[in-house]
Amino acid sequence: MPARGRTFFGDTSFRAVSGSGASTLPPAMPILAATNLKHAYGENIVLDGISLSIEPDERIGVVGRNGAGKSTLLKMLAGDMTPDSGEVVLRKGCKVGYLHQDPVLDPDDTLKGAAEAGFAELHDLHRELEGVFEQMGRADGATLERLLRQQADLEKRVEAAGGYAVEHRVEQVLQGLGFTSAQFGVKVRGLSGGQRARVALARLLLDEPEVLLLDEPTNHLDIDGRLWLERFLRDEYKGAVVMISHDRYLLDAVVNRIIETEFARLVDYPGNYAKFRELRADRRVTQLRAYEKQQDKFKKEEAFIRKFKAGQRSKQARGRETRLEREKATERLERPMELKELSISLPKAERTGDVVVSAREITKRYPREDGSTLTLFEKLDVKIGRGERWAILGPNGAGKTTLVRALLGEIPVDEGVVRIGSNVQPGHFKQTRDDLDPETPLYRHIQNTILKENPAARLSEQQARDLAGAFLFSGSEQERPMGVLSGGERARVAMAALLASSKNLLVLDEPTNHLDIPAAERLEQALAPHEGGGVFDGTLILISHDRALIDATCDHMLVFDGQGGVRVFLGNYSEWRAKELAREAAPSTTSAPTRASKASSTPPPQVPRAPSADAKPPAPKRKSRFSWMKLDQIEVRLHELQSDVAELDERLAAPATWGDTALSQRLTEARSKLAAELEELEGEWLERAEE
Repeated sequence: MPARGRTFFGDTSFRAVSGSGASTLPPAMPILAATNLKHAYGENIVLDGISLSIEPDERIGVVGRNGAGKSTLLKMLAGDMTPDSGEVVLRKGCKVGYLHQDPVLDPDDTLKGAAEAGFAELHDLHRELEGVFEQMGRADGATLERLLRQQADLEKRVEAAGGYAVEHRVEQVLQGLGFTSAQFGVKVRGLSGGQRARVALARLLLDEPEVLLLDEPTNHLDIDGRLWLERFLRDEYKGAVVMISHDRYLLDAVVNRIIETEFARLVDYPGNYAKFRELRADRRVTQLRAYEKQQDKFKKEEAFIRKFKAGQRSKQARGRETRLEREKATERLERPMELKELSISLPKAERTGDVVVSAREITKRYPREDGSTLTLFEKLDVKIGRGERWAILGPNGAGKTTLVRALLGEIPVDEGVVRIGSNVQPGHFKQTRDDLDPETPLYRHIQNTILKENPAARLSEQQARDLAGAFLFSGSEQERPMGVLSGGERARVAMAALLASSKNLLVLDEPTNHLDIPAAERLEQALAPHEGGGVFDGTLILISHDRALIDATCDHMLVFDGQGGVRVFLGNYSEWRAKELAREAAPSTTSAPTRASKASSTPPPQVPRAPSADAKPPAPKRKSRFSWMKLDQIEVRLHELQSDVAELDERLAAPATWGDTALSQRLTEARSKLAAELEELEGEWLERAEE
C-alpha cells in the first residue's frame, strides 16, 4: 500500500482497484475515472454505486456532512483503499498526489529535506556533477574530453529534472505555507502535528502531480497560508484538483465544480461554492415537492389497502400492496437534508457594564532557549465594549491564544493593566477539551455542563434535546455516549452547551477546526448579531482562520503581524482585506505601521453636512450593518475610508498604473469595496444626525 502523503504513479503503485479491466485510461479519456464504487463500514453504507470522471483541468470541491464518505472517496481515488466493488482507473503515465489528514514523514529528516524528498534524483545528479567538476581539475587529454561530454549530459538531465531553480522553489513554497528559513533545519521529530501536515502539503505541491487529492489542506494553515494556497492552486498549479475542504472562501476562489456526498450518492454541481449553494437551494425545493408527493401517494395507497384488503376488492388490494412494497424498496425518495433557520431561545444572560474588557499598554514576552526574548505584543491598548464582536487574526504561534488568556486574567502580563468589567461571566471554548465523560449520553452531557457552569440553572431533558437538534444531532444520535463521538461532533456538543450556559462573554478558540460546512454555517447562525438572525446577544472574542465565520459574526479585529506588532481594525475580515490590498498596492514608502499605537491628533473626518431642521424627513430605512456603532466610531471610520479612497485615486491616476493592467484591476476592486462601505456609512451618519 502506498505511504501516506506520497505521490503515486499511474504505471506503478496506482492501478485499478478491482475488476479485470485495464488499469489505465487512453489519452482521449478523462485523466481519472471511478465507476460504480460501493463501500460500507459494517451495515453503514457510505458509497452506493457512485461514478466520477475527472478532466485534466478540473478543480473539484467535495462537500458533505462528516461521515458521509468524503475521505473514503479520496482514499479510493488514491488507491489507498479498496472498495467493496467498482473500479478506479487512471490515464497512463499520470501521477496522482494524495494528502492525508495524518501524513507520515521520516522523523530523522529535516523540515526542508522532507519537503524536497521528491527531488532525490535531482540531488543525486548535482552530486554526480560536482564529482565530475572535481575530476576535471586533474584531467587532460582524452579523459578531459570524456568528462566534458559527461558534464554536458548531466547538465541536460539536471535541466530536465528542474534545473537550478529547485532550491528557490522549495524555499518559496515552505515560506508560503508559513515556515521561516530558521526552521528549515529542524528535525521532523521536533515538529508539531500541524507543522508536519504543512510539510507534507509542501512536498506534494513541489512534486506537481497531474492530479492533486487534498483532504482538508487548510486545517493547519493561518490566513496568510490559506491565501497563498489559493493563489498557488488558482494561478500556478496546472493539473486537476479534487479537494475536501470546509474553507468556503477557498472553494469559492479555486474550484469550478462541486460534488456533494449525500445519502451514499454523489450530486454534481457546476461552479464554485457560492453557485453550489444557489443551485442546491433550488434542487432542495424540487426534491421536497417530489418527496411530499410520493409520501402522499403512499398514504393514499395504504388507506386503500386497509379499507379493501378483507372485502370484495381484496385481490386488487393485495396487488396494490405488493406494488407499494416494491416501490418503497426500490424507488423510495429520501427527505432532502435542510439547514433550517435556527429557532432556539437561550437563557437570558446578565447584563455587563459598558466596557467588558480593557487593556492598557500591555506587554507579554517569553524567553527563548537561546537566551533571546520573544515579544508577542507590546504596549497594546484594547477596549472591548458590551455587545461587540472581536476577531483575532495572525500567523500560527504569533500569540493570539496568549493574548486571550491575558485578557481573561488567566495569565499575568509583563507590563500594563488588564481590567474585566462588571458582571462579566466568560465562557471559553478551547481547542482541547478534556472534560468529557465518555459514558454520558450526548444530551445528558449538555444538561450536566450547564448545571456545572451555573448550579442555579435547570435545563430539562427536552430542552437539552432541542438544543442538540439545533446543532444537527438527530433523535437517535442524541443517545450516543460522548466517548464514541468524532472531534467535530464533540465540538458541536461543547458549542451547544456553551451557548446555553448564560455566559455574556464567549471566547472561542478555533471553533470550526473539526466542523463540516453545515455545522460551521449553523454556528454562524447562532453567533450572528440579533439583526442578522442570531441568538447570542452578548460579547464575542473569536480566534479563527475561518474567514467566512469572521465576516458573518465580527465587527472588530485585532491583527497580529507575527513580529510583536498588533493592529486594531474596525470592521470585518473582507473590509480589512480590501484595505490590505490597497496598502500593498501603494508605494512602499507609505507602508502602514506594524504596531498598535496610541491615539494621535488626526484631523477630524469630513463628515457629511447635517440636513436643516425644516428639511423633509427621509423615508424609513432598513437597519444598516453599522447600526451597532457609536457616533464617534462612525466618524473615525469615515476619516479612515476617505483617506484610503483618496490614496487609491492618486494611485489610479499615476502614469505607472496605466501600463499595469493587473495592478489597475486590483486597485479598482479595492476602491469599489471601500467606496461602497463609505457610501453606506455616510448614510448611517446622516440618519444619526437627524435623530
